[in-house]
Amino acid sequence: MIGNDWDEKLKIVWESEGFKKFVQIINKEYKEKTIFPPKNYVFNALKLTPYANTKVVIVGQDPYHGVGEAHGLSFSVQEGIKIPPSLQNIYKELNDDLGIPIAQTGDLTKWAKEGVLLLNAVLTVEKDKPASHRNLGWERLTDYIIKVLNQKEEPVVFILWGNFAKEKTKYITNPKHLIITSPHPSPFSARSGFFGSKPFSKTNTFLKKNGLKEIDWNISK
Repeated sequence: MIGNDWDEKLKIVWESEGFKKFVQIINKEYKEKTIFPPKNYVFNALKLTPYANTKVVIVGQDPYHGVGEAHGLSFSVQEGIKIPPSLQNIYKELNDDLGIPIAQTGDLTKWAKEGVLLLNAVLTVEKDKPASHRNLGWERLTDYIIKVLNQKEEPVVFILWGNFAKEKTKYITNPKHLIITSPHPSPFSARSGFFGSKPFSKTNTFLKKNGLKEIDWNISK
């Protein structure tokens, strides 16, 4: 399915009858409607950030629902697409936190390759219908991914922005890990505590303290 160590970690899911039936539902959606991201990008987060390399997890809700935007990474859009408001606010906080220049691209692939798992709780969406695939079945997989990461021996930072992401806290019980929460970076809530929360410096301080390489958050390099 993925082509790296996630396949073994998620083998119990891939081989379950429930997931096989769910895949049939998703394939039917792709056949009959316009679904994002493109099929080959659905598991992009797992492909770009193997289990062994995962040092940080940023949980999103579901993919962007506009044409050409989503490519399987939470908060990220494909190269050449206008940067969404939430990501603009993430860049503003990054600039305030670490002094990193605001990027001109919304493609966060570089973060994924640095060890940041950009995981949406729901991995597909119907065109122009946000949250249309919520409760369809993806949550069983993505909740399981969080549980598997919770078992990791190496410390992991879980960045949970907004109430939806904070629901995942119940799966993160290993005291080795760090949970960072704040309001969502959307324009509706960013000024209620997201701005000034300094998640990026907190993450790197924690990684360094635990003998792990810090994340290079600079997209523009």
